[in-house]
Amino acid sequence: MAITVPRRQLFIGGQWSEPVRRKTLPVVNPATEDIIGYIPAATSEDVELAVEAARKAFTRNNGKDWARATGAVRAKYLRAIAAKVIERKSELANLEAIDCGKPLDEAAWDMDDVAGCFEYYADLAEGLDAKQKAPLSLPMDTFKGYILKEPIGVVGLITPWNYPLLMAVWKVAPSLAAGCTAILKPSELASLTCLELADICREVGLPPGVLNILTGLGTEAGAPLASHPHVDKIVFTGSTTTGSSIMTSAAKLVKPVSLELGGKSPIIVFDDVDIDKAVEWTMFGCFWTNGQICSATSRLLVHERIADEFLDKLVKWTKNIKISDPFEEGCRLGPVVSKGQYERVLKFVSNARNEGATVLCGGTRPEHLKKGYFVEPAIISNVTTSMEIWREEVFGPALCVKTFSTEDEAIELANDSQYGLAGAVLSNDLERCDRVSKAFQAGIVWVNCSQPCFCQAPWGGTKRSGFGRELGEWGLENYLSVKQVTQYISDEPWGWYKPPSKL
Repeated sequence: MAITVPRRQLFIGGQWSEPVRRKTLPVVNPATEDIIGYIPAATSEDVELAVEAARKAFTRNNGKDWARATGAVRAKYLRAIAAKVIERKSELANLEAIDCGKPLDEAAWDMDDVAGCFEYYADLAEGLDAKQKAPLSLPMDTFKGYILKEPIGVVGLITPWNYPLLMAVWKVAPSLAAGCTAILKPSELASLTCLELADICREVGLPPGVLNILTGLGTEAGAPLASHPHVDKIVFTGSTTTGSSIMTSAAKLVKPVSLELGGKSPIIVFDDVDIDKAVEWTMFGCFWTNGQICSATSRLLVHERIADEFLDKLVKWTKNIKISDPFEEGCRLGPVVSKGQYERVLKFVSNARNEGATVLCGGTRPEHLKKGYFVEPAIISNVTTSMEIWREEVFGPALCVKTFSTEDEAIELANDSQYGLAGAVLSNDLERCDRVSKAFQAGIVWVNCSQPCFCQAPWGGTKRSGFGRELGEWGLENYLSVKQVTQYISDEPWGWYKPPSKL
């Protein structure tokens, strides 16, 4: 399919801006390995310009243009952006699919979610007006108090490549709804749709500097953004290693951060399930988005009583997945995002085999696809808890399997991880599901499903999966500072100090 990749520049202060050092990065179609365009590569000089633009937008007209405008004013812009996303849905989905390799059907679904996220936070922006000056109940009748919720300021948003536009909007929409101004730094591996978001913001007349978008390498653009003294908060989704580095930079300035990091999430399948339904949810939980999901339920724990039948069906279903160019009708698994990611996934599978695990299927290039970063989804059994494949995040279509005999054993195995992003439990016994949900050491739990995500529900993890919550009302709170105002209302003097004698 012939798709024209627009040639965009950086978006700073409401205008397209060529990088100061005139650097670019190639855009590689992961399905063909061909260079299909170029994106601008920002460096620290461009970060300075973007931060300056965001700071000016935050304080312009004493904040009345944006930060101190009513939520209803900001909501109009968010809804206008949502409408433009729907209007350009097909174009955006095509760019997403060719840029990061996800099947076109998934990319189109993402665009619906992008628009829905802007609409949702438009509603919350309007609701914020009514929450201002919420009264406090105080124990002394000589005082009254209330609460103000104010935007934190200029925020740096650093986002990943697996949901390039959607995960950017998870941050952009609530930050703008709150009244912040922002600098978005998407992953250099998939930036095309974020640059189109800049074009949409320009079309709807978003005030200049409210949203600035810098594409480029993490070391050259992301790091100086994270450490910039005039950025008031950093919100990051990505690897635990990078998240730790961002935390270190922020700590030097006592700068708040929110981090959504890696995961190695479990899915527990009990012996009372409908096996075919459970097999499909198990596949979806690990192979959706080409297996490149931070919340992927990539550790399968299946009851020993049904393990043989379950794995036999799981392998057959998995071998039936259509692996193809993302634009082919019915594609359900496209390429991973890059050559580096392709090699990483193959190495994980090879290491698992070398450590003594059994690869039941997949973990190699499909025979019918000679080019592109395609990997057949792997199912790996005979895994021990000390193996790399059990402990480390693959971020690709690889599922490892262990069996269990009791509920307590399943929970112990499920929580045997440095990560705590998500967990899933499949059982017809809802009381059991409730017990397991409470026992999971994770921020997200799915019952009789895996991976559904709604912008109304909080998203985030525990342990080394990070802290803070995106989405829902919690996502808006991420970008708000709480101020208490207390007023003395008595006509009487305070009377703590003895007044001087009158002459």
